[in-house]
Amino acid sequence: MTDRAGKNAKGELLKPWASLAGIVALAAALMLIFPDRRAVAAATTWDYLREMVLILPAVMVMMGLFSAFVSREQVARYLGAASGIKGLLLAVLLGSLPTGPLYVAFPLAAALLKKGARVSSVIVFLSAWACIKIPQEMVEIQFLGLKFMALRLLLTIAFVIPMGILIERLVVVRGNRAPAGGTGEEGGFDASV
Repeated sequence: MTDRAGKNAKGELLKPWASLAGIVALAAALMLIFPDRRAVAAATTWDYLREMVLILPAVMVMMGLFSAFVSREQVARYLGAASGIKGLLLAVLLGSLPTGPLYVAFPLAAALLKKGARVSSVIVFLSAWACIKIPQEMVEIQFLGLKFMALRLLLTIAFVIPMGILIERLVVVRGNRAPAGGTGEEGGFDASV
């Protein structure tokens, strides 16, 4: 490895830590500016950290299983460029089944991109995870009624699919991604970022 390549690798390794340091510095500054909010901010931070420590190991196991048992060909076939509207509807279904915080879906979304899913399928998957959850729909019926839930659900599905397609076109036009279903290497898109 040359000195230049070594420096670039070190810089890439330090980027996440620099981001974390910036966030911690910002949080400390805000706590100094708003001392009356310290207790609430500290409690909320602790709750999120505890939740992540409990959930992320399971996510890592899930990612390992996904990597081992779901082939690149399967992802490309069902969620890649050739999947068409069926792939987008499958992405809605896959995103609406699990429950849990949205940050759990990001590693899975990155893995889908690396395995050949088109950008629009991943956007639709993430949007469905955030907005359409089967248990959430049941609670929504209880509080807001069947008509409200059905209308919101239909409109959400109707808008997340075009949104996914539009974002895919914008990302491809900017040259950040290989054509849908490609390896990602040609377009310089890095799903690990």
